[in-house]
Amino acid sequence: MDFVAEHLQTFKTVIEAGSMERAAQQLNVTPSAVSQRLKSLEKQAGSVLFIRSRPIRTTAGGDVLLRLAREIQMISTEAHRSLGLEPAIDEAPRRIDLSIAVNADSLASWFAPVIEGLAAQEMMSCEILRHDEAHSTELLRSGQVMGAVSTKSTPVQGCSAVYLGTMRYRAMASRVFCDRWLPGIDSREELATAPMVNFDRTDDLQGALRRRVIGTAVSVTPVQHFVPDSRAFVAAVSASLGWGMVPDVQAPVDGSLIVLDPSWSSEVKLFWQRWKVPSQALDLLTVLVMDAAGKAGLRGSETG
Repeated sequence: MDFVAEHLQTFKTVIEAGSMERAAQQLNVTPSAVSQRLKSLEKQAGSVLFIRSRPIRTTAGGDVLLRLAREIQMISTEAHRSLGLEPAIDEAPRRIDLSIAVNADSLASWFAPVIEGLAAQEMMSCEILRHDEAHSTELLRSGQVMGAVSTKSTPVQGCSAVYLGTMRYRAMASRVFCDRWLPGIDSREELATAPMVNFDRTDDLQGALRRRVIGTAVSVTPVQHFVPDSRAFVAAVSASLGWGMVPDVQAPVDGSLIVLDPSWSSEVKLFWQRWKVPSQALDLLTVLVMDAAGKAGLRGSETG
């Protein structure tokens, strides 16, 4: 037996709203009606679909139905647009709702033309979630997003993956910082004690480079600062708070930062993963993302 579309839509609204009460308000029904629809959906699925937390979270089974609900809504909206069916007088023009995950450094640099492209179209509305590129595929698996910038080349089940390009990061610091902490007498010993700037506590670009240069035997722990914003991160390094791995696409052109050593660099390959479903909106979004990566000079000959 097929799942009831109304029940799927209710489940999707509950997850996105974060609570049954807010979902009931959006759907213009009672919380009791929402509860009954969810019970019917869980009975049909034969498993618990969500955890009553704040906000409500999906289970593994809920992830499957959340993605199904979003696919159905997307395909239905595109069908209405293709058939030229007009919304009711009191309704806004139909747009396809898309959600995507993009990492902070991409958002702060090469991704800007994608936003300009979104502004020039009337097909979709887009929610952009800032998420670490190494873990964005988790959002694809759960059905929370339809596309994601990722470091994973292997497509998530039900998705396709294309190579976007490579972001090169170089160890950089201000001249004032280098004069004090990294004068170049003994680079290995100096880097072991020099303060560094990390994006957040999951960012290991600086730590990986430091281990590569000084080895793992050195037990010295340097001062570490955490600045979870890409532009503020570069500003912090420029202000001599510490040294950091700065992507080429964000390196200041005024010479305020200098490269510590040409060999102290890291490359992060990026891929665009999206649902493998027929969708004009997803196709357009993919073109925008690919074009933006190309204009930024990220893409090479590699196909992923």
